[in-house]
Amino acid sequence: MTDRETTRLIAWAHEMRRTHAALRKALQVARETGDQHRDLLLHCRGFCTALDRHHRGEEVTLFPALEAAHPELAPVLRRLVEDHALIAKLLESLEIALDDAATGDELGSHLDGIGAIMESHFRYEERQLLDILTTLELQADVADVFGPL
Repeated sequence: MTDRETTRLIAWAHEMRRTHAALRKALQVARETGDQHRDLLLHCRGFCTALDRHHRGEEVTLFPALEAAHPELAPVLRRLVEDHALIAKLLESLEIALDDAATGDELGSHLDGIGAIMESHFRYEERQLLDILTTLELQADVADVFGPL
């Protein structure tokens, strides 16, 4: 294996960490917006879109590749997809609250709940997948796998 191949293989673990860090930062920015409703709308909707696209990319591209290479991961991947569904419902509730002009405190509560579940999900995902991602041979665009962050 050449150095270039090793770098590409290890990059999937790096890209997952980088994407998770960017999503954590996006959530923090949304939280720090406070009661400025227009800015909050912008940041929350951007965060919701980014997180949704991240999960879709994993489900469409990454998880099938992982399961093909490591069938023993099927239960882990199913749990991650279930987490994605739960987070999608929380994002939907946030979107409804935004449309209903909820207060900054109400939106903050939504963001706190999403943040707690998201963080638990990211930590589990990283514990279960980072080592395996260092050996995954996947020819795909990073934005297709982890979302356009």
